[in-house]
Amino acid sequence: MVKLTTSKDPELMALNAKVQTHAKVVPCAVNREKREHFKRNICASGCGRFKDFGDVKPSTLNERGALREAARCLKCADAPCQHSCPTSIDIKQFISQIATRNYYGAAKSIFSDNPVGMTCGMVCPTSELCVGGCNLAATEEGPINIGGLQQFATEVFMKMGVKQTRDPSLPPLDQLADSYRTRVALVGAGPASISCATFLARLGYSDVTIFEKQDYYGGLSSSEIPAYRLPYDAVDFEVRLCTDLGVKFELGKALGRDFSVQSLKDEGFGAVFLGFGLPTANTDPAFAGLEAGQGFYTSKDFLPQVSKASKPGMCCKGAATPALPALHGTVMVLGAGDTAMDCASSAFRCGAERVILCFRRSFNEIRACPEEFEIPKKDGVEVLPYCTPREVVLRDGRIFLVEFLKMEKGADGRWAPDDDQVLRIKCQFVISAFGSHVGDSALVDACAPATFTAQGRVHADPASGQCVGVPWLFAGGDLVGATMTVEAANDGKTASWHMHKHLQASAGGAVPAEMRLPLFHSPIDDVDISIEMLGLKFKNPFGLASATAATTGEMIRRGFEAGWAFCVTKTFSLDKDLITNVSPRIVRGSTGGNIYGPGQTSFTNIELISDKSANYWCGVVRELVADYPDHIVIASIMCSLNEADWTELAQRAEAAGAHALELNLSCPHGMGERGMGLACGTVEGFVRDICRWVRAAVKIPFFAKLTPNVTDICAIAGAAKAGGADGVTAINTIQSLQTVDPDGAAWPRVGQAKQTTYGGMSGSANRPVALAKISSVARAFPGFPIMGTGGVESAEHTLQFVHCGASVVQICSAIQNQDLSVVQDYITGLKALLYLKGREASGAGWTGQTPPPGSLPHRAPGLRDIEDVVASPDRPQFGPYLTERLRARARALKEADLLAAEYVPCGAGAEPARVPRLQDELGRALSRITTWGDLAIKEQVVALVDQEKCINCGKCYMTCNDTAYQAIQFHPETHKPLVLDVCTGCGLCGAVCPIPDCITFVPRTTPFPPQRGVAPDGIPNPAYNPFDAAACGAA
Repeated sequence: MVKLTTSKDPELMALNAKVQTHAKVVPCAVNREKREHFKRNICASGCGRFKDFGDVKPSTLNERGALREAARCLKCADAPCQHSCPTSIDIKQFISQIATRNYYGAAKSIFSDNPVGMTCGMVCPTSELCVGGCNLAATEEGPINIGGLQQFATEVFMKMGVKQTRDPSLPPLDQLADSYRTRVALVGAGPASISCATFLARLGYSDVTIFEKQDYYGGLSSSEIPAYRLPYDAVDFEVRLCTDLGVKFELGKALGRDFSVQSLKDEGFGAVFLGFGLPTANTDPAFAGLEAGQGFYTSKDFLPQVSKASKPGMCCKGAATPALPALHGTVMVLGAGDTAMDCASSAFRCGAERVILCFRRSFNEIRACPEEFEIPKKDGVEVLPYCTPREVVLRDGRIFLVEFLKMEKGADGRWAPDDDQVLRIKCQFVISAFGSHVGDSALVDACAPATFTAQGRVHADPASGQCVGVPWLFAGGDLVGATMTVEAANDGKTASWHMHKHLQASAGGAVPAEMRLPLFHSPIDDVDISIEMLGLKFKNPFGLASATAATTGEMIRRGFEAGWAFCVTKTFSLDKDLITNVSPRIVRGSTGGNIYGPGQTSFTNIELISDKSANYWCGVVRELVADYPDHIVIASIMCSLNEADWTELAQRAEAAGAHALELNLSCPHGMGERGMGLACGTVEGFVRDICRWVRAAVKIPFFAKLTPNVTDICAIAGAAKAGGADGVTAINTIQSLQTVDPDGAAWPRVGQAKQTTYGGMSGSANRPVALAKISSVARAFPGFPIMGTGGVESAEHTLQFVHCGASVVQICSAIQNQDLSVVQDYITGLKALLYLKGREASGAGWTGQTPPPGSLPHRAPGLRDIEDVVASPDRPQFGPYLTERLRARARALKEADLLAAEYVPCGAGAEPARVPRLQDELGRALSRITTWGDLAIKEQVVALVDQEKCINCGKCYMTCNDTAYQAIQFHPETHKPLVLDVCTGCGLCGAVCPIPDCITFVPRTTPFPPQRGVAPDGIPNPAYNPFDAAACGAA
């Protein structure tokens, strides 16, 4: 007889986890084979990169990576990362917004301070800037990948297709003085000019024109930064955000050929900004007179040709199709800066079989930032330090070899060539990347009346960009010595304010002494998120909970200034019930595991109500109501089961001007021992009586705050309603004991005896309980007003609470994890969610602010078809399978036309016909919440694994084996999970899968009889139809 408790399929269980009973011995030869078989860190180096301009930046993140990285951020006070950003982006704010999946809010924070924030997210040398100041660099896990997060947020926003608009709170253009219609010219369509023009347009200047000599936008960002670092659609997107504000671009207009600075002034331009890059390459005398036909390129020749041939959309339609430089053999790249690294990696993509990077100094003095050097290093570049070219040898009119001298460092610290140490290297091509200068004297003359320094830079005030002696002329970027894109952007930003000052002063006007440039704005920011409840108008649904964030009136005042729409004061009592707290009393919870710092999933507190008097709180209420007439002030009060006390305190709070009351009937610790809080809120009769007393005492609305520490919260809510409560607040904290140390002492521990008590747990760990309780009350009492609280930490959470029946939400734990400013994240996030919901009818495939699957990370447009060719569910992405994928990709690229596909920019999407109001979303989920017996038992599903997303970890296999139905096979060679027909669709595999949307659940196409094990009594045939009603009842 087969035992019921033995495995029916030993092969299925072969790779399941087993307890180790002895040391495992594997010969090294076998181990080497296994290592190679499962190796993942394989890359296509060298010639395997031919024509491969897909994103290879090590910083690029998809959504999963961005969320995990953002969660690590500490959101530091006076964050050093922000001080290290030339454009002063609020880095901790945008990272915090990414962590809450508010990608629009993050992009808004970025573009508010840097109009070319997407470009900078892709190309900034962050290790020398923001990342270099990250406090987490002092920890084992290292600093935050800020550049990758910035790129991610701005790319998601680009996918949204939302236009930039001018903030309607600013004076309308037709109401501004004539000085705002002064013509303003900017020369060069690079980052400095785009940044400057954007801020001028935000200020209200309506006649701003950028002149560009090329037939494409972006300046050196487009022409000299390869597509694998900066695709053209990123630059194009930032230009279109600029044109959204009315800025005009005139392409094909060259300074020195078509106009001069003085001619612009003579034509009526009131201010001019010079923001073009340095056009002429520095070259070593050894290569004088050599040209591309002989194998010699400068970076100024080579990189633009590469970009034109690999960036769809960059070149005008109808123009001759550009081709990549036809390289082969060995390529020498001279230089050690970022441009040299771009030349080296691009050389591989143009056909070079071997690339040697030659420079004069040591490794420690490479000028390129580490992340920039990482790409050519991974491509397989060879490095030759301490060398300077002396002579180039030609054969048959082409470069044959280059002779170098060894560089030696003298006692004075200077490097000098040593004529006795000579090195000769054969090569077919040389690319010089030694920097650049203005060069052309005609261009210098055309810049007059600007003057140049001995170093070849425009003579301008570094604090304003204003050219010395020429008040109407400004300069920024390469021309004034900026070495980074982000510095050029900041030069343009800084100059915009001083141009504004000059233009207004010239017209007899004045501007504030403090620089006040407008923030980024879009139609999303115009979405109305106000909501009305019980005649009270909340300008947004976010309020300070009756907790530590509302400890004092001063804190509430700061909360209102930050953007919170309402507050519930810290609970106060009559003076006879005043308390004194113990310490410590607020501790991190244990629900989030070993996570330290912000991002705690729970807190536990044994803090009681406010230790301040009723007179204090009534005074606070009076001040807040008087000073903030558009905010709602709710007084939280608590008494024992005494009618006189409740009557007195409620009337005092009403007399102080409170808009509403919250009756704290639910504090789970301390106060119950005094006959207050939980002692009152768990008995229906007590709740009904207290509400009746308060109803008889006051005319203003009041809410009974409910405890979750009861069997049936609806019974308590019903008692409150019967007593005359206008609504309820759900839920208060959950009674808990978070942790006990190995010595048996719990935390928090008070006094020498290390005693503790059961505390109240708050934070995101409470959210599932809060949603269940709120929806239960909303279903039981339709239309009964609810204030939600318990674990709201994002705009998405807020919408969940609204969908479950709460009109507004109270928040504290999220503030404890960060600060009062989090409300701006929630405001922009909720507006974005409602705006995008207005587009749902278009079927765009967005989930909240998450774009459709496969949209990220960024890939060069010309490679999309190739990705489809390479993708194969039969080939996992490791070892020999990954090698074959890379080979298939290389073969496809070799024949690909990178410019064949029509360039389709991520343009603005259709405006929603109607953006839903928050009131429209109230209770939206309730119709879908029902009893178990009403669920669709006939509509069964099965798991489906997306093999292209699968990382072959086997977590689905393990959990299915040990806690579910043994319905997944795991291949010993490919590590591919295969879902078997016995899958019951339980969902556990999807719950533990580390990759979002890798496992989905699709309708079962065949009937599936439940496996009863042994035939049930009374049912002769165990293989009965499970969808038969009688059978379902028997189940």
